Amino acid sequence: QVQLVESGGGLVQTGGSLRLSCAASGRTLSDYTVGWFRQAPGKEREFVAAISWSVTRWSGGSTYYVDSVKGRFTISRDNARNTVDLQMTSLKPEDTAVYYCAARRSASRSYSPGEYDYWGQGTQVTVSS
Repeated sequence: QVQLVESGGGLVQTGGSLRLSCAASGRTLSDYTVGWFRQAPGKEREFVAAISWSVTRWSGGSTYYVDSVKGRFTISRDNARNTVDLQMTSLKPEDTAVYYCAARRSASRSYSPGEYDYWGQGTQVTVSS
């Protein structure tokens, strides 16, 4: 069992930046593929970014993103802190949502929330225009 806790959300103006962190307890996060999802009011939860686990932990694993955030968001691991971070830049009002981190044991690429086994409680990101 792995417990996930997100942090770093807040209110930012258009064009600003935020860094979200997903911290784990109970397990080493580098053993899991970790994804970030978001859910805006009245919308379905959507995939944002993920980083797969790697047998060579130092490499961090492969990363992939939804097209709408490519070039603006960066997902990365901090194994010393046992976290996966999401650096978000050039934020837009349409990025406003509750952001969730999730984890799964499989290393295969997955964009579906249903394929992730563990979830955090979410952190609110609001981008004002």
